[in-house]
Amino acid sequence: QVHLVESGGGLVQAVGSLRLSCAASGRTLSNAGIAWFRQAPGKKREFIAAISWNGFSTYYADSVKGRFTIARDNAKNTMYLQMNSLKPEDTAVYYCAATWTGTPLGVSEYDLWGQGTQVTVSS
Repeated sequence: QVHLVESGGGLVQAVGSLRLSCAASGRTLSNAGIAWFRQAPGKKREFIAAISWNGFSTYYADSVKGRFTIARDNAKNTMYLQMNSLKPEDTAVYYCAATWTGTPLGVSEYDLWGQGTQVTVSS
């Protein structure tokens, strides 16, 4: 069985930084497009960042461009989201996701999801 497990969330003050990790087990992610999404209370799950299977292409939502960086380590079957200059509006549950069909940006296009990790940014 394939699992994605996020870690690294927590409480941080505004302008601080956090690094989220997402470790996969049961299947290699080396040929998968992977992404991060987030969902704030009362809002729809939204795309944050994605990276192609080989790491050559990355995509970011405008709201996080220049502040967040997505990365992957295929040897460790793990992906990361470095979040800098955090703002209170970044508060949400963050999810990692994987698909073996390209590197899409839509929620419905991802096949495998982690359980989520809470990120809370205080002002």
